Amino acid sequence: MKKAISYLLIFVGIQLLGGFICSTVWNIVTKSTDQTEAQLISTTIIISIFTLALFLLTRWTQVSPNWIRTRPWMVLIWSVIASLGTIIPSIWIQEHMPELPNIVEDEFDMILQNRWGYLAIGLLAPLSEEIVYRGAILRSLLNSPRIPVWGAIAISALMFSLTHMNPAQMPHAFVIGLLLGWMYWRTGSILPGVAYHLGNNSAAYVMYNFYPDPDIKLIDIFKGSEQHVLMAVGFSLLILLPALYQLHLWMKRAE
Repeated sequence: MKKAISYLLIFVGIQLLGGFICSTVWNIVTKSTDQTEAQLISTTIIISIFTLALFLLTRWTQVSPNWIRTRPWMVLIWSVIASLGTIIPSIWIQEHMPELPNIVEDEFDMILQNRWGYLAIGLLAPLSEEIVYRGAILRSLLNSPRIPVWGAIAISALMFSLTHMNPAQMPHAFVIGLLLGWMYWRTGSILPGVAYHLGNNSAAYVMYNFYPDPDIKLIDIFKGSEQHVLMAVGFSLLILLPALYQLHLWMKRAE
């Protein structure tokens, strides 16, 4: 547990200190204190790359080619399919929950509306987060004899949720954290989680660029038809549930 907490604190420290340093350097170079798309995106990219390098070089996250050598292509495919099946049900549930503060909405808007934002949010962020939360934090929790498997998965999911530092994202992040934790436990690899995470963030990026209004609801997308909204939720579940079942069948550890 101590290792998991230390990994978490290191990751949060990188986010805070890295953001401060990058912002300070940017302000000195540009002689402006205005926050821009370029600043946010470059900061996110730099922090993600530094996180990847640190956790891999120190071997806090241990990677091995053994799992990918088993050619687990069906697991990776079904991971992406599962991620697509969660989008609409997640939005629908959030719309029916009490509204939570979205304190980083403006920053996300600035990143997602830029093509380079996909590199930051769609590619590097999923990879760095899986390296930290599953590859380091959850691995250390699963190695603790005092913590049961689902206790370890729940703790890592809670950490994943809270460190998004945005109440509006926390419920979705917690549920997804449970799913990603299960995938890591079953396979011993971060790659299924990376595939899921990439699919989830890529879908969010595409949806934002099709519907950039942050206040848009599913009812607006489906032209005011509640029936069509429910049909979309049901169709998504017909994607998600079989995908989860297929993952259950296909996922295994390398010999």
